[in-house]
Amino acid sequence: MSAVAIVLSGVLLVVGAIFALLAAVGILRFGDIYMRMHAASKAGAVGSGLALVAVAVHSGDLAVATRAIAGAIFLLLTSPIAAHLMARAFYKAGYRPSPRTRPDALADAAEGRQRDA
Repeated sequence: MSAVAIVLSGVLLVVGAIFALLAAVGILRFGDIYMRMHAASKAGAVGSGLALVAVAVHSGDLAVATRAIAGAIFLLLTSPIAAHLMARAFYKAGYRPSPRTRPDALADAAEGRQRDA
């Protein structure tokens, strides 16, 4: 394995770990379930995706690299969809956003009214 591949995989892994750390800090610091879920789904997915790309670069095997890249793509495609569906379910279950959240775009939809543009 070349030194370039080792350094590149190391850099990708460190950047992915930083994104995962930012996701963890966001979960701890943000105020309500929606902000926490946003941090976990966005930064967590990018961090995990970068870690999988680092595995693909470091492996040197086409079969392992293909599976790692496929996993990263799958993660980046499904994480935002899952976060959206969970947020919608939380809202319908009665978890309202923090009072600091402006505007509450779903408040009118939840009551069956049309929102003016």
